[in-house]
Amino acid sequence: MSMQARAGDYLAMRRSLGYKLRGEGRMLASFAARLDEEGQATITISAALAWAAESPDAAPAHWRRRLSVVRGFARYLATVDPACQIPPAGLLPAPSHRPPPYIYSAEEIAALIHAAGTIGAPLPAATMQALISLIAATGLRVGEALALDRNDAGGDASTLTVTGKNDQIRMVPVHPTTAAMLAGHAARRDRLCPHPAGPAFFTTSTGRRVQQRGVAQTFARLVTLAGIAVPPGRRRPRVHDLRHTFAVTTVTRWYRDGADVAAQLPVLSAYLGHSSPEATYWYLQATPELLALAAGRLPPPGQHHSAGGRTS
Repeated sequence: MSMQARAGDYLAMRRSLGYKLRGEGRMLASFAARLDEEGQATITISAALAWAAESPDAAPAHWRRRLSVVRGFARYLATVDPACQIPPAGLLPAPSHRPPPYIYSAEEIAALIHAAGTIGAPLPAATMQALISLIAATGLRVGEALALDRNDAGGDASTLTVTGKNDQIRMVPVHPTTAAMLAGHAARRDRLCPHPAGPAFFTTSTGRRVQQRGVAQTFARLVTLAGIAVPPGRRRPRVHDLRHTFAVTTVTRWYRDGADVAAQLPVLSAYLGHSSPEATYWYLQATPELLALAAGRLPPPGQHHSAGGRTS
């Protein structure tokens, strides 16, 4: 059996358990094809390393991700092939921290929406304006927004039916202004594309569902048009950073309003589609205002909280 066939069996097994494995599947197919081309009947650590780090310009974290994909496949293959070598963890070390996201100001979001309106083709312009507005207002993942169908966000509905990771469905309430914006976009979309090829809410000029790769490429151009400067040594602002911005803005508003932030975090976690508040903490990047507001909740130095007469 070829390595590509074995990789196909492995991916089918994982997907039957609910994993999507889109990017990982493409990576593994590439690795398996490389082994078949070179006539290798099993996985060796040297072959896995050579493939994982074959692009010298890629970030170490990308190399590590590629090797991790191979490692999972190797563990599976080793159960039936004693000659299979499993690349050990830590073989390609990379910084453990993720690059911090870019937090947009309200003015920058408005500039992005305005820049989207300058796109020459009417439907792509309207689509990017509505997509940026929706993610900024709800914190949806880009993939979740693009996966919306017409009956998920049609009419004057005040709640979106969102399909998240692992096909988990949640109901996301939206502000009346967001619902009105989506209704206005739907009407314009139907005028510009009266015969869609499917049920997608966000469609291309040919009536097909908008894809993430095209959105990312267009958004990169909009960042430049909006005059958003890339901070030195930082990753270029992405459309996904609008989700981070939504989370940070929400928590900042809670602090300003004097809310019990710890009690509210599970609400935000559920709204964002996270399994627990712990998964939400990554989105709460420290901005100067958020740090100042959080620090204002701390007791003065030397003062301790008491509980039952004992200091803690």
